[in-house]
Amino acid sequence: MDKEVDSQSVDVVTKALEEGQMSANRWSSAWRARLRRLFLAVLALLVLPYVLIVFYALDFVRPISTLMLRDLVLLRGFDRQWVEFDDIAPVLVQSVMMSEDGQFCSHAGIDWNQMRGVVEDALDGEQTRGASTIPMQTVKNLFLWNGRSFVRKAMELPLAIVADFVWSKRRMMEIYLNVAEWGEGIYGIEAAAQHHFGVSAAKLSRRQAALLAVSLPNPIDRNAGKPGRGLRRLASLIERRASRSGGYITCLYD
Repeated sequence: MDKEVDSQSVDVVTKALEEGQMSANRWSSAWRARLRRLFLAVLALLVLPYVLIVFYALDFVRPISTLMLRDLVLLRGFDRQWVEFDDIAPVLVQSVMMSEDGQFCSHAGIDWNQMRGVVEDALDGEQTRGASTIPMQTVKNLFLWNGRSFVRKAMELPLAIVADFVWSKRRMMEIYLNVAEWGEGIYGIEAAAQHHFGVSAAKLSRRQAALLAVSLPNPIDRNAGKPGRGLRRLASLIERRASRSGGYITCLYD
C-alpha cells in the first residue's frame, strides 16, 4: 500500500514539474516573440527613412517634416505652400547658402572640416559651433527631432550622406526650402515670404532674402518681418556675401 502511495506521489510531483516546465517554456517563447517583434519594429523605423529618401527623389513628391506631422497630430494646422525650385528667387537661395552652408556644392552631405573643428572644440572643453550642413538639416527636419542629442546626430550623419548621394543638389535645396520652419506654423519659403513680406518666393528682394536666411537658426525668436538691430546687422553681412556667391552656387544654376 505504501509503495502505491509513494508511486502516486512521484507521479503527481513529476506531472507538476512537467506542467511547470511547459508553462515556463510558453512564457519564454512568448517573451522571445515580443522581443522579436520589438526588434523588427525598431529595425523598420531605422530603415524607413532610407526608403523614403529614395521615394522623395521623385519630383512630384512633396515631403512634409516631423514638425508638420506634430502640428497635425496636435490639431494646430500649419501653412505650407510647395513651390518649385525655379520659382524661388535666386537671391534667397544664395542668401541661405551663405548663411547656412557655404560649401553646399562641394561637400557630399557633411562638411568634414567643420565637423572636425567641432569635435576638437568639444574635446578641448570649448563651446562648440554649429556644423550642420543643408543635407543634415534637411534629413533632421524630415525624419528626426529638434534639440541637441548624440543619438540624433549619429542617425543624422548617414542619412545626410545617403540623401546627398540620391538627390540632386537642386532637389535637396528644393526640399529644404519647402520644409524649413520660418515661424509658428509657417513652413517653406512660399508661406514665409507671404507671411513676413506679403510677396511670393519668386519676388523676394535681396534684403528680404537675407533677413529670411538669418532667421533660420531660430525662426521663433528671430522674426524676419520685424527684425531687431542684431538681425538687421546679420542680414547686411549675408547680403554682401550673397552678392559675391557666384562661384559657390554652380551646382544649382548653369
